[in-house]
Amino acid sequence: MGRTRELGRRRAILHHPLVLMGLLVLILTSAAAWFFEYTHLLFLWPVPVHLSIPNQPLYIVPNTSTHFEEEEEEEEIPMPQIKKHVPPPRRQGGPYHDWELFRSDFEDMMTHLKIFVYPDAINGSNSFKDAFLPHRNPFDPRLGNYFSEHMFKISLLNSSLLATNPREAHFFFLPFSINALRNDPRVRSEASISEFVARYTDAMSRDYGFWNASWGSDHFYVCCHSVGRDAASRHSGLHTNAIQVTCSASYFQRLYMAHKDVALPQVWPRSSEDPITPPELRKRLVFFAGRLKNSRVRQELIAAWGNDTSMNIFSGSAPFPYEEGFRNSRYCLHVKGYEVNTARISDALHYCCIPVIVSNHYDLPFANVLDWSKFSVIVNHGDIPLLKSILVSISKELYLDMFQNLLQVRKHFRWHMTPRDYDSFHMTVYQLWLKRGVHRLSFL
Repeated sequence: MGRTRELGRRRAILHHPLVLMGLLVLILTSAAAWFFEYTHLLFLWPVPVHLSIPNQPLYIVPNTSTHFEEEEEEEEIPMPQIKKHVPPPRRQGGPYHDWELFRSDFEDMMTHLKIFVYPDAINGSNSFKDAFLPHRNPFDPRLGNYFSEHMFKISLLNSSLLATNPREAHFFFLPFSINALRNDPRVRSEASISEFVARYTDAMSRDYGFWNASWGSDHFYVCCHSVGRDAASRHSGLHTNAIQVTCSASYFQRLYMAHKDVALPQVWPRSSEDPITPPELRKRLVFFAGRLKNSRVRQELIAAWGNDTSMNIFSGSAPFPYEEGFRNSRYCLHVKGYEVNTARISDALHYCCIPVIVSNHYDLPFANVLDWSKFSVIVNHGDIPLLKSILVSISKELYLDMFQNLLQVRKHFRWHMTPRDYDSFHMTVYQLWLKRGVHRLSFL
């Protein structure tokens, strides 16, 4: 009887209206959840898509296959998959990655950056003073490719960034000149120069406490001589920690570290400006003249294009003045010689001839500020057979854009005895400025 009464009581509860309503709500809720969870398998639901529309128009690389087929027939040169070598379409904006950001940071640098120069560059009291003192005549054309090495020191000593109190300095300059040591008969050889540099660095670390406070990571030296590549090889702290500011800025060079070191522009000494030939008067497509010795790349260039009548490409000297080739050509080649660097890029910029850079592994100067694709053409060694097709595919509109951008960046590749805003000196020390903030121990 008790069990029968209990069952009757439970049935009464289950049939209560409120209980039935609760069960119904639970069933409907579960059914709705199942429907929205799995119904995408049966139907395609419209989903709102938010499109990010750029401010600039989208460009499509034009199909230039017909153009290249015509060139191939004329030149009888196979040109497979040429479309991948077509220069990028015209983009809006100038030759900088971000001019406003750079300008703001540059002004901050001009206000705060301080560089201490070890006193050998000023008093010159020892027998090797010529290796440390500023060059007496830096615009002597015989300095040639080593002009930038000497002008950096002169510019620094005449700049507002010079620190009189070394404890306020962000960086310390080791003022030896590799070019001067190379011309000193007491040193001269590469082994002797690296030994001299090692002894000098040790002397500075003994006589001053600044090297030891950072293990040399806030110290730097400058060289534009090819011998300078190995100048730090006999001092582990110098080549591991100190900053090498060098023209031989190659990713393939064993003692160059792109994350630590700085590419220095190689500039030929010039004391005056030259008139600019406008684009419409530049009748020649390409100019290059240079020695083939120690350069397989230049040998390939001459073999492929030395006889092309639309190009002025010469082994050795040109039959006309060197400067005339730059003035009268639309494109001027920078082709790797013994090093990745030569003064031909700055020559091209000086005469407003669009640089064509055929030099793999070159860490181009100021590449974190300048967008080199806006005012130059970069060609891989392996694409030398395609060189003419690459250049003639560049539209007149794009060429004129590059020409205007080149006019803007020329000032960054000039040196002055007293430095000016945004010149080679200030652009180079800006690279140092970006590397500031090294943790130091207390000075001894």
